[in-house]
Amino acid sequence: MDIWNQLLAGFATAATPINLLWSLLGCTLGTAIGVLPGLGPATVVAMLLPITLKVEATASMIFFAGIYYGAMYGGSTTSILLNTPGEAGSMVTAMEGNKMAKNGRAGAALATAAIGSFVAGTIATVLVTLFAPLVAEHAIKLGPPEYFMLMLLAFITVSAVLGRSKLRGLTALGIGLAMGLIGIDQISGQVRYTLGVPELMDGLEVVLVAVGLFAVGEALFVVLYDNKVKETRNRMSQVHMTPAEWKRSWPAWIRATFIGFPFGTIPAGGSEIPTFLSYATEKKLSKHPEEFGTTGAIEGVAGPEAANNAAITATLIPLLTLGIPTSNTTAILLGAFQNYGINPGPQLFDTNGALVWALIASLYIGNVMLLVLNLPLVKVWVKLLDVPKPQLYAGILIFATVGVYGMRQSAFDLVLLYGIGLLGLVMRRYDFPTAPVVVGMILGPLAEAQLRNAMSIGEGHWRVFIDRPVSLFLLLVIVAVLVLPRLIHRIRRARGMTTGPAKIH
Repeated sequence: MDIWNQLLAGFATAATPINLLWSLLGCTLGTAIGVLPGLGPATVVAMLLPITLKVEATASMIFFAGIYYGAMYGGSTTSILLNTPGEAGSMVTAMEGNKMAKNGRAGAALATAAIGSFVAGTIATVLVTLFAPLVAEHAIKLGPPEYFMLMLLAFITVSAVLGRSKLRGLTALGIGLAMGLIGIDQISGQVRYTLGVPELMDGLEVVLVAVGLFAVGEALFVVLYDNKVKETRNRMSQVHMTPAEWKRSWPAWIRATFIGFPFGTIPAGGSEIPTFLSYATEKKLSKHPEEFGTTGAIEGVAGPEAANNAAITATLIPLLTLGIPTSNTTAILLGAFQNYGINPGPQLFDTNGALVWALIASLYIGNVMLLVLNLPLVKVWVKLLDVPKPQLYAGILIFATVGVYGMRQSAFDLVLLYGIGLLGLVMRRYDFPTAPVVVGMILGPLAEAQLRNAMSIGEGHWRVFIDRPVSLFLLLVIVAVLVLPRLIHRIRRARGMTTGPAKIH
């Protein structure tokens, strides 16, 4: 019952007028961000980080969480009406949702997406409430060898999952690790890789790097390369579902929630895989398979959208209990925690319990807010699509510049901001993922410290990583992640070569 007492205390904090206002603001802004194609929550959270530094930590985290899951709701609107997913997790929603819209059923598609997101988000939040403290309780028992292996696993999986190729992902991770080395070594006190520039002795600001890579890089990319023709919007219908559509939707919502949640809790998670799995499941179980890919099947919207929101909510478990981000936005949120001097991890529930439980309580409140915001106001959100891109991205650049300059009033920070923005532009242009850069920069110094501590425990011997059962298990998982995909690919290729001649014969 201690969990429920702490949750009630969290509701008492989250339900104060000022925190309710921040949650409403975050949900509203997040929904608007989700509606605008290409402008994801990671970009906006990164852009607003320097501006919210003066805000109290709990209010700031509630605000950012509202943006995060609000964007997941809003992303379905453009997917269904314009066939333009605002987020990667909304790609599958567009497959059936846009077909429904073209056949005059846009209202039903939007309704099942919004209600499914609410159902999945609420169930996933209950699971976060139950399992996050349990994970934190066991994570306290881990030592430096286990933490180093856990971070190594995060490096490999995040760089592999967030990029289209492992090489690109690992390259981006290497850039982030190199950035994390700049400054004074906390253990030896040596100055590293500053090139004689005094401003770099304190290292690179996570906020500055995040804003440069996401906000400035995105704006420059859109201006220079993204000249897509605006698609025709499909006709809106009344946002409601018939009894038959309700009957077809609710089993898909429940199934998809339990498909999506596990993927959000693991470092190799993400919302793309569970949305595709949910879509495949619904297509296989549907009594109306002929609607898939033709007139649009409502299960093909209900399932993927619920799986998307369940996975997104579940990403808070590894972030809060282990300090490991599993998506672009959670990587930025990790930097936001560190800006307040808070290190997510097993001790977080003890050292900053009030903040954590207020954040979890705000998820329940935010889900209700988003349901109210999405269904009646969908026609208002659609009007945001009329905002011209030049004005939109010019505003982003202004916010980013003012926010970063306001942190330390340093002209050098602005030079760094736009230099890193150019790096973000090049990475976007050549399809390199940007999130591993932030992950490497934040977790790199922590992993280095854990490696040194582990070697001290082992008196300089590497055997410390295989003598401890949990560390050895994680090492085997890392080897499996690296070797198994290649091994499976080679086996399939060999089978194809052996069966090929037989077929010809």
